Amino acid sequence: MARMFRVLGFWTLVIALMSFAGGMTEMAILFFAQTVAFVLLGYLNFSERTYILMFWGYMVLSFVGFTYWSVFVMGNPF
Repeated sequence: MARMFRVLGFWTLVIALMSFAGGMTEMAILFFAQTVAFVLLGYLNFSERTYILMFWGYMVLSFVGFTYWSVFVMGNPF
């Protein structure tokens, strides 16, 4: 399970590099931070249950953050 967090780190690094090359600096910084977090978590050797709980926490936090951003920060398009 720890290897999956390193795989997530790799893919977030790919997304960060592509967004940096595309001129989306804020998104690149966010994904570089996620890359560091995922790679560090991948080397901590937690139990499988802990990794699953951390991933669910990450997913809940990211969905709540995305919903907040898209509703309250981006505003109403109408």
